[in-house]
Amino acid sequence: MIPHTQVSLNTHEKINTVYSGYIERLEGGYARVALETIETMQADDVGLVHGGFIFSAADFAAMAAVNEPNVVLAACNCMFLAPVRVGDIVIFEAKEQQSDGRKRNVTVKGFVHEIKVFEGEFKTVVTERHVLRLDLMKNIE
Repeated sequence: MIPHTQVSLNTHEKINTVYSGYIERLEGGYARVALETIETMQADDVGLVHGGFIFSAADFAAMAAVNEPNVVLAACNCMFLAPVRVGDIVIFEAKEQQSDGRKRNVTVKGFVHEIKVFEGEFKTVVTERHVLRLDLMKNIE
């Protein structure tokens, strides 16, 4: 068996881990992120966690799996498969499936215990510079 090599996080270093999860494991092309759901994520009086927090943690896992300083989300196809309650810990596993130049496709699955609650395919792009420093209007007339 080949030993796994831990790597350091090169992207999204300032993300709020309370709302987007924290990294449990990070390797080349792989990230495992845990989201501990809390009351401020609650969407109703029964304790349902708003899906935006689930998506945020899944997106963070995808970005961490790519782990390039200037990675951005271009598209996503995802499914919310089961509800998440306040107090649940959601584990997201992100795996880079395809790398084609600057384009990277990442699959992300989220689980509460053995129950799959989320699944998505994230299409990302690695830009030369930070996306806010690109001249996006230069070719528009």
